[in-house]
Amino acid sequence: MLFMVIERFRDDDMVPVYERLRERGRMLPEGLEYVDSWVEAGFGRCFQLMRCDDLALLQAWVLSWRGTGATFEIVPVLPSALNRAVVEAAENRNPPAAGA
Repeated sequence: MLFMVIERFRDDDMVPVYERLRERGRMLPEGLEYVDSWVEAGFGRCFQLMRCDDLALLQAWVLSWRGTGATFEIVPVLPSALNRAVVEAAENRNPPAAGA
C-alpha cells in the first residue's frame, strides 16, 4: 500500500530532523520503502510517499523520530489510475437511473 506521510516540523524548524537524518539515515525498518518527498516552500511540512504492507512498520518508523519535534499524519492513498478503475467498476455495477 501507498501512504502519504505529512511530517510537520515544530516552529517550522526542520534542522533537528535533518541532523538526525545525517546521523542515522532514514531509519527505515525492513519492508518499509521510501518513494519520494517534497518540502513546502515555508519549511513547515514535508510530504513523503512511503510504501509498505504492514502499518506497524510505519508506526515503528515514526517512533524512531521521537525527540526531533516532528509530528506525523499518515494517509493511505491510491494512484489515480487505480482510483479511476475502482470508480468505473462501481459505476458499471450501479449504472445511473434513466433520466437521472
